Amino acid sequence: MHNHYTTKRATVLALEEMLFEPLKILDHGFIRVIDYMGNDSAIVQAARVSYGKGTKQLSQDKGLINYLMRHKHTTPFEMCDIKFHIKLPIFVARQWIRHRTASVNEYSARYSILGNEFYLPERSNLAPQSQTNKQGRSMQEVPIEIADKVLALLEKDSKTCYQHYIEMMNQDEEGNIIEKNTIGITRELARMNLTLNYYTEWYWKVNLHNLLNFLLLRADSHAQYEIRVYADKMLEIVKNWVPLTYEAFNEYRLEGCNISKKGLTVIKKLINNEQVTQETSNMSKREWEELMQIIK
Repeated sequence: MHNHYTTKRATVLALEEMLFEPLKILDHGFIRVIDYMGNDSAIVQAARVSYGKGTKQLSQDKGLINYLMRHKHTTPFEMCDIKFHIKLPIFVARQWIRHRTASVNEYSARYSILGNEFYLPERSNLAPQSQTNKQGRSMQEVPIEIADKVLALLEKDSKTCYQHYIEMMNQDEEGNIIEKNTIGITRELARMNLTLNYYTEWYWKVNLHNLLNFLLLRADSHAQYEIRVYADKMLEIVKNWVPLTYEAFNEYRLEGCNISKKGLTVIKKLINNEQVTQETSNMSKREWEELMQIIK
């Protein structure tokens, strides 16, 4: 006999249907939604300090959420939480963990043996170092013969390092002893031999406000591709979870921009058909170029 329960908590059908389903990313990675709390109405309720359903019309809810996003009243967005299970390359995880506003519990390679799965980029995602951005790629394509050589080296090194990893522990991937008369070293030491493209996993719980801050940086076109694909998938999840908030975020932050005082002065002069140059604007060359990218 099965007991059927109903809940008084806010639920979102579109997100309920996504719960626990792995959404594939890169070659071996994924994101799964494990749990969540709140919805668009919860944000409205928090803003109005109300115990009811808040406003009675969707347009009023949308208008309030737009106002909160536009004026950066962030506390109501903190009332919503979401928990993910994420599988990602170690080098992506080390970049990701710099966002110190979430609760994280990572797979322990001290306690368990790391699986034999590593990330190999698509040939089209290989690029030379940018000459203008010290932490980014250029738009130049890598010749096919160079790309194939790089991919072959990455695969060979990854496999070799993993083979040495299990040899040092004297245990295979399942934890079985390889040679009975040999003593292996501890997992916490053997793991240092693994390359950064091996996959790790973690549970990552964050409130909506901090999630949006993460996505603002990592879904940006300048973000590294390997973390951006995770951010793009999370944007889809946010769209299903809190559609009104997603629209406001997209309008005022993701596709919006911040203009400096000098930049605003330049725009006003251009509107009035006044001539203005980078030299007369008192802006640096980089600031000027960024402004021109925004208004062109």
